[in-house]
Amino acid sequence: MANRVFNFNPGPSTIPLDVLKIIQEELIDYRGTGMSIIESSHRSPEFDEVNNQAMALAKEILGLGDNYKVLFMTGGASSQFAYIPLNFLNDGQVGAYVDTGTWSTKAIKEAQIIGNMHLAGSTKDDGYTFVPKPADISYPDNTAYLHVTSNNTIKGTQFHQFPDTGEVPLICDMSSDIASRKIDYSKFSLIYAGAQKNLGPAGVTLVVIKEDLLAKCKEGLPSMFNYQTYAAKNSLYNTPPSFGIYVMKLVFEWIMNQGGLEAVEKVNMAKKDTIYGMIDKYPDYFKGTVKPDSRSWMNITMRLPNEDLEKKLIADAKAAGFVGLKGHRSVGGVRVSVYNAMPLEGATKLAEFMETFMNANQ
Repeated sequence: MANRVFNFNPGPSTIPLDVLKIIQEELIDYRGTGMSIIESSHRSPEFDEVNNQAMALAKEILGLGDNYKVLFMTGGASSQFAYIPLNFLNDGQVGAYVDTGTWSTKAIKEAQIIGNMHLAGSTKDDGYTFVPKPADISYPDNTAYLHVTSNNTIKGTQFHQFPDTGEVPLICDMSSDIASRKIDYSKFSLIYAGAQKNLGPAGVTLVVIKEDLLAKCKEGLPSMFNYQTYAAKNSLYNTPPSFGIYVMKLVFEWIMNQGGLEAVEKVNMAKKDTIYGMIDKYPDYFKGTVKPDSRSWMNITMRLPNEDLEKKLIADAKAAGFVGLKGHRSVGGVRVSVYNAMPLEGATKLAEFMETFMNANQ
């Protein structure tokens, strides 16, 4: 489509064009019902099918079995920061957290309100320019769970190895890199992700939880703050974010049509190699902010020789059809978010633009 830009926004972010076309086609009359899926009852057979398919596809794509439950919730990852200690942090226990930047820091803040927190690892003193190695993560025997944030959208870091936690449940905020690569998702007892980066629109949060952890939810919680409420009713205890679930189902189907995570990973690897290739080729101009072994595949962060050049690059890029390149307000600079739906063409053309910009603005 001639007027489509390359959308590098960090979230809400780009959605596959093929998915948008299906939404456009079905929006007014969903499969002969005479109404939109947005208008359909969440108790209708049409939406029940959407809901069930989305749950099944989530487990199939992540390679998880029937010992996991898929929940569709609201409130984003930020609500999960509180849900987790509310449900699993008991008296006499600690929630162990690895601090790798803004989002893990916020998760820690919520845990401290609810119970006792143990800092299992941190890269704060180094400006969050890398993530800890598994061997550098430690926690006591009374640990209820270990929480990590797999990818930091602001600082541009990512875990490429996760700790083996044995009997301690491993919980992961995967909001910005879920379903972007092949990893052993069965290492995790609970995974959560806001949809608005890799899975669909803002408003729905995917939670995948192992049955044995689900059984440990504390008693006496308000219904809407207990994971078991959602699991028992297939996320239909109350009216769910139905449109977001519908779009997520379409995105899952799109991932399957690409060839699953193996194919998605290959494209994502090519995209990140293209942009990091420019950083490594011209390190005095495009200054990477992250240690190479912790580089994010999803959020590539850099600085230019000065802020005026950064502002000019962002403005010139927008005029050329590359939007969303401004770094987070807390750190500045330039950030290139290359989530699943960003085609390789977008990364390739952006790299060409970067080199042309550099040559014209030395």
